[in-house]
Amino acid sequence: MSKFSIHALALAIAVATTGCLSLAPKLPEQQAAIPAQWPLPPTTQSFVGAQPLTSDPAAASAATDSSVAVADIGWRDFFADQNLENLIGRALDNNRDLRVAVLNVEKARAQYRIQRADRVPALGASAQLDRRGGDNVPVTDQYTAGIGITNFELDLFGRVRSLSQSALQRYFAEEEARRSAQLSLIAEVANAYLTLAADRELLSVSEATLKNQQAAYDLTEKRRELGAVSGLELSQARTQVEQARADSARYAGQVAQDINALNLLVGETVDPALLPQKLTDGVTGLAGLPSGLPSEVLLRRPDVLQAEHTLRAQNANIGAARAAFFPSINLTGFLGSASNELSGLFDSNTRAWTVNPVINLPIFQGGKLRANLASAKADQQIALAQYEKAIQSGFRDVADALALTKTLAEQRQAQEALVEAASRADQLSTARYKAGRDSYLNQLDAQRTLYGAQQGLVTTRLSEQANRVTLYKVLGGGWNERSQ
Repeated sequence: MSKFSIHALALAIAVATTGCLSLAPKLPEQQAAIPAQWPLPPTTQSFVGAQPLTSDPAAASAATDSSVAVADIGWRDFFADQNLENLIGRALDNNRDLRVAVLNVEKARAQYRIQRADRVPALGASAQLDRRGGDNVPVTDQYTAGIGITNFELDLFGRVRSLSQSALQRYFAEEEARRSAQLSLIAEVANAYLTLAADRELLSVSEATLKNQQAAYDLTEKRRELGAVSGLELSQARTQVEQARADSARYAGQVAQDINALNLLVGETVDPALLPQKLTDGVTGLAGLPSGLPSEVLLRRPDVLQAEHTLRAQNANIGAARAAFFPSINLTGFLGSASNELSGLFDSNTRAWTVNPVINLPIFQGGKLRANLASAKADQQIALAQYEKAIQSGFRDVADALALTKTLAEQRQAQEALVEAASRADQLSTARYKAGRDSYLNQLDAQRTLYGAQQGLVTTRLSEQANRVTLYKVLGGGWNERSQ
């Protein structure tokens, strides 16, 4: 092989591996059209009953001082219930949906490595016997052995490089999808845990009400036998008993369903000792947001980053589609030894080499190349719209959670006052009924009001804590185990 041929081959390989041109367009800017600040002022810090974000004063200070600190608050620092933290840790290890998301990342990484391999020549060793002959032609053998390059494309216009960049961005998108799946899983486990706690508390309220109503019914039944009350009052007392009995059975079924849902999320049967018995206020917490928290923090959300990487991948595909209009050069080469006898294959003066460059110039493709380019451009615009929609959806999620933070706190305070007033009204109504100053109907109405107020308070407390989990999730928190 002459020095000129060696230098030419080395130059071609160097040009191909570096990539001298990219035809991908400039990445379009998103126009999500969202305000720079949230539509509501920061209110979480001043709410009565808001729990501290973490027991660590340094972490709590960081959450207040940094405009992006919420995304860096570890879920072990956000959740204060040790049993819930244990369940979340098991879910991250065992949940099948999250396992699929992790495997999708590994698959995308392998696909990127496959595509990236096309940017460098693939060398292979080969040994070959070529035997030829005919009726009037003597049989001849030709033995060859060496290394070679087969059908390697010289990436003069960046087609292979663009495809490699697209695969890389899709790999990044899958990684963000995994993080998004982790955020959703943590929030789902926390909400399932809170729902179970609330339903068990509602079950306790209904069982306590059933016990009290049953005792009142038994007393009314005895008074009916003595002729002190009418059959109407006895029937009215029984309606309260049966209503509480029906609620007790309904909440028992919901508790069983909640446990099944939690088992599915965790990926294994949960130890009953880790399950909550009632809804407490110390399960979750979130400190006040900084006064200057900008809406740009949404750009750190995994779903938004996933949409951005998808847009970059589609943008790179346009570069590959444009490069397909230009000539392509495929190179096949061989360097080794050749001999008519196997025993002399590696003797002196047996060196052999071949270089076979093939130039392909597209002339007529029936509009295929233009259609591919139009399809790539359409995919880019679709990805851009989805990217903008992801930002808009994220903004709405945070704005909704912020709005509910204040209203749910006020609703809980009102519900607590309602329970207190209903409890007092029930006591007075019972006393007036026993004194013969009020009808039994007034007492039943007071009992129904108290029972409904107690149920409403549990539901409101559940909504308030679930909203804190939602706010933590939509601000991008939950993919770190410990605060950064």
